[in-house]
Amino acid sequence: MNSLIPLLVAVPLAGAALLLLGGRALDRFGHWLGTLAAAASFVIGLVLFAEMLGRPTDQRPVREFLYSWIPVNGFQADVAFQLDQLSMTFVLLITGVGTLIHVYSTGYMAHDERRRRFFGYLNLFLAAMLLLVLADNYLLLYVGWEGVGLASYLLIGFWQHKPSAATAAKKAFIVNRVGDMGLSIAIMLMFVEFGSFAFGPVFGAADGASEGKLTAIALMLLLAACGKSAQVPLQSWLGDAMEGPTPVSALIHAATMVTAGVYLIVRSADIFNLAPDAQLVVTVVGAVTLLFGAIVGCAKDDIKKALAGSTMSQIGYMVLAAGLGPIGYVFAIMHLVTHGFFKAGLFLGAGSVMHGMNDEVNMRHYGGLRKYMPITFATFGLGYLAIIGFPGLSGFFSKDKIIEAAFSKGGTEGWILGLCALVGAAVTAFYMTRVMMMTFFGEKRWQADPETGEEPHPHESPKVMTLPMVVLAVGSVFAGALFTYGDAFLKWLEPVTGFEEGHPPIPAAAVTALTTVCMLAGVGLAYAMYGRSRIPVTPPVGSALTRAARRDLLQDDFNHAVLVRPGSALAATLVWFDSRGLDGFVNGLAAAIGGVSSRLRRVQTGYVRTYALSMFGGTLVLVATTLLMRSV
Repeated sequence: MNSLIPLLVAVPLAGAALLLLGGRALDRFGHWLGTLAAAASFVIGLVLFAEMLGRPTDQRPVREFLYSWIPVNGFQADVAFQLDQLSMTFVLLITGVGTLIHVYSTGYMAHDERRRRFFGYLNLFLAAMLLLVLADNYLLLYVGWEGVGLASYLLIGFWQHKPSAATAAKKAFIVNRVGDMGLSIAIMLMFVEFGSFAFGPVFGAADGASEGKLTAIALMLLLAACGKSAQVPLQSWLGDAMEGPTPVSALIHAATMVTAGVYLIVRSADIFNLAPDAQLVVTVVGAVTLLFGAIVGCAKDDIKKALAGSTMSQIGYMVLAAGLGPIGYVFAIMHLVTHGFFKAGLFLGAGSVMHGMNDEVNMRHYGGLRKYMPITFATFGLGYLAIIGFPGLSGFFSKDKIIEAAFSKGGTEGWILGLCALVGAAVTAFYMTRVMMMTFFGEKRWQADPETGEEPHPHESPKVMTLPMVVLAVGSVFAGALFTYGDAFLKWLEPVTGFEEGHPPIPAAAVTALTTVCMLAGVGLAYAMYGRSRIPVTPPVGSALTRAARRDLLQDDFNHAVLVRPGSALAATLVWFDSRGLDGFVNGLAAAIGGVSSRLRRVQTGYVRTYALSMFGGTLVLVATTLLMRSV
């Protein structure tokens, strides 16, 4: 069975190569070829999962060595895969949700003339993401990490005829490069400190390293996680990335790529457990981001950007849980999986709404769509209930566990983190209820297109689009209960991540009650503001906080003021110093030598009589000097 592990990566990679290099002959069925590659990888994952369940717990992790990539003295880089409970969880999520999104895309992208290339990029992304989570060393993980960044760039900017899409792709690529530098520095530090970058040797030797060096490595890993998972301060790219086709938002920016940072932190648990200062920074980043994204989501009228703010916030919950150490690792991954179901379903639901509304994304131009799109309304509604933590649905179980774990941190820190998580739950319920009210309830607010004069005619999407939404809605409802029944998910992951029982300062039932009250408060406030009054087509001016949230809490303004302007000034200074200083000195020296040589060249006249005269003069000088020296 171990020989099947490389096929998880090889199958979608071969699909990408065939679709991108096969030419127009594949245009008619290339989308189904890409979908088949994703489905085949999912089937292989299921086979390996069933085989893993049949082995004793201590024998479940396996390593499949392929070849030595860089075999030199003192430096061994292998291409080898590690399949354990953590990587298997990601394999099933990536390939399962990825296959559903491939199926959905066959309908969503049906009229795009570059559909074959789109599916090639999707396959490339799956291959890179699978390589990332299956690698048994950080260097091979880095290859998948960069591959995911490349695929993300290609998919965000897929509609490159739109300047906004091209700009968003470049922004995502550049911001992620900052995080990638953190990962590359961490790998170098590991090799210097441990002589290896393979998981086993690094984690085995971590106990003997100094806390300062481990903290430096952990902080660099966190920087990498912030880039891929859109966490503060590297979060500015996620909202703009919604310029890509909606299936891209569902696959990359909801269910898979943005979770890569969480995977990196949890996979590196042995390092973070020995660096408490770094763990504290992780929890702070998660708490700040979950509130940051939630506030941004409250003010967005673009349905995809509202969901993007939600994604940022929910990933913040996962990062917060991962920073809590063994108390929260399992719950971070549990929320990651449940989030993969309901957030992918929400994004696909948003795409279905756009499909029926002539690609309109402004929720102020929706209203009353539940009558026209009953399946989309039902599936989106179940995803909505899951994400706000409605009792019994998947988000309720995973988010409640994270809030309990946050309080279990103890002391003032635990209270601050727990209260931040509770406030985030209330704000999540508010902005998601706002999305539901503005989209599916109230009176219709859509208008005729000012250019064509054509008015949208909302309608339900075809079955090839609604079927994946139904499957994801089922996961949104039942996944949490399935995972927590008999502590199934905890027992599954504990051998890899470790687990410590948390002891919150208040009873767990009280935490659940508080979470439910906060959720109901957010729903009630949103209903009062958007469900009981007419929603204006033109957004009101709003408060100062609302105006700031519409501009992503001024994150781009901050980056421009703190990074872009000083960077431009520094670049201009260096250019001046280079052109006037270094180049000026070199050019001046060259000019001086040229001037001297041009004057010396005049001595060379080319006339024999001149040379004879100079020789005669030189002879006279020598004779005079000799006589003078003899007389002395």
